Amino acid sequence: MFVSFFPRPKLFFWSAVAWSALCILLWHLGGKDFGAQLGLPPDTHTVIGIRMFWTPGFIWFYLYFALAVALFAGFWRLYAPHPWWRWSVLGTALIIFVIYMQVEVSVGVNAWQAPFWNLIQGALSRTRSVTAADYYGQLASILWLLLAAMTVAVLTAFFMSHWVFRWRSAMNDYFVSQWPRLRTIEGAAQRIQEDTMRFADTTEDLGVSFINSAMTLIAFIPVLLKLSGHITRLPLIGEIPGALVVAALAWSAFGTGLLAIVGIKLPGLQFRNQRVEAAYRKELVYGEDDPRRADPPTVAQLFHAVRANYFRLYFNYLYFNVARYVYLQADTIFSFVVLGPSVVLGVITLGLMQQVIDALDQVRSSFQYLVNSWTTIVELQSIHKRLRSFEAAIEGEPLPHIEATVDPA
Repeated sequence: MFVSFFPRPKLFFWSAVAWSALCILLWHLGGKDFGAQLGLPPDTHTVIGIRMFWTPGFIWFYLYFALAVALFAGFWRLYAPHPWWRWSVLGTALIIFVIYMQVEVSVGVNAWQAPFWNLIQGALSRTRSVTAADYYGQLASILWLLLAAMTVAVLTAFFMSHWVFRWRSAMNDYFVSQWPRLRTIEGAAQRIQEDTMRFADTTEDLGVSFINSAMTLIAFIPVLLKLSGHITRLPLIGEIPGALVVAALAWSAFGTGLLAIVGIKLPGLQFRNQRVEAAYRKELVYGEDDPRRADPPTVAQLFHAVRANYFRLYFNYLYFNVARYVYLQADTIFSFVVLGPSVVLGVITLGLMQQVIDALDQVRSSFQYLVNSWTTIVELQSIHKRLRSFEAAIEGEPLPHIEATVDPA
C-alpha cells in the first residue's frame, strides 16, 4: 500500500515528522526573525485582507519552506530513489503548503472579525459614526481574500485528484505484478480494482484533514491564548489561566474518548461487510458463465450472510450515532456556554465575542479530528485489512486472523 508509492515508507514518514518538527522549531527559535537579515522582516502588525500574503514576513516564509522541502526531497532522491518520488515527496509537500495557506486564510478571516463586528455594534448602537464607505470597505477587504482562497481550493482539488490517482496507479502496478500469488485470495479482483482506489482516496482525505487540524492548532492556539486575556472565567470553574484553550481541549477530549469507546466494534464489522458482499458478488459473476454456479440455495445462503452482517452493523451504528449526534448538538452551543460569564458581566464587545467564537470553533474542531472523521477511519481500517491480506500473501506471511474467521450466519 505504501511501499509502492513512497520510498522506504516507515523511515520516510518518521523522517518527515522529525524534519517538520525541526523546521518548525528552528522557525520559532529565530528563523522567523532571520528574514530581517535578507530585508524581509517579520510583520509587526496585523494585515487584514489579501495583502497579508505578500508582506515581507510571508515572502520569507515561502523561501524558508521551499528550502526545507528542497533539502528533504534532495536527500530522499539520493538515499532511496523511487519511480514515484516526484508525486509522493514533492506532491505531498505542495499539498501541505496549500493546506497551510488555507489555514492562514482562516486566521485572516478571524482577524477581520473584531473590527467588522465592532463597526456593526457601533453603527447599530449609534455610538460610532459609520459611513457606507466604512461598511463596504470592510466587506471588500475580506472579499478578495475569500475569492483568492476559493481559486486556490479549486486548483488544489484538481491536483489532489491526480495525486490520488498516481497513488492508485502505483498500488495497481505493484499488486498486478504479484497476481499469481494473489489470485486465490477471496475477492482478489475487487481488492485490486476497487480497494486500491478507495484506500488512496480515503487516506488522502483523512491525511489532509489531519494536517489541516494540526496546522489549525499551530496557527490558532496562540490566537486563543491571546484572546484568553479577555476571557478568564469559565462556567462552574471560575478564573483559570488560558481558559479558552483549556475549555476547548477538555470538551474535545471528552467527545473523542466517548466515540472511541462506543465505536470500537465498527472496523471489524465493516471489514466483514465487504467480505460477505464480495463473496455474494463473486458467486453471481461465476453464475454468468457457468450454469452450475449461483444456484438459488447457494445464492440465498450467501445473501443471508450479507443481511445478517448488515443488521449487526445497523445495530452498532444505532448507539454510535446516538452518542455522536448528542455530542455534536451540544457542541453547537458550547462556545456560547463558555462565553456566558463574560457576556453577563459585559466585559467584551460584539467584535471580540465573534472573534473568540470563531477562534474557539477552529481550535475545537481541530481537537475533534477523530470525532469528525471516525466513520471514515472505520472505513479505512476495513479497507486496510483487506489490502493487508495481499501484502501478507506477497511476503509469504500467514493471512490475518480475521481472514480465517468464519462469518456467523
